[in-house]
Amino acid sequence: MQAWIISKRRLLIGVLVGMISGYIYYKFVGCSSGSCAITSNPVNSILYFGLIGGLMGDMLKKNQTIKNTNHE
Repeated sequence: MQAWIISKRRLLIGVLVGMISGYIYYKFVGCSSGSCAITSNPVNSILYFGLIGGLMGDMLKKNQTIKNTNHE
């Protein structure tokens, strides 16, 4: 379990930062009319921003080179 957490730390940090950002966005910007699908509800805002943060954090992986084993 600990090895999985270490290997996915950028993803998990991205999700955590995104969720915190989602709550902050809901709290200070939000949607006063209630017609906004994402920002009118704190749960929707937190989940959406967590997803976006996870995707952004996952993009920060180091590039891995793939060795070509086919020798022609």
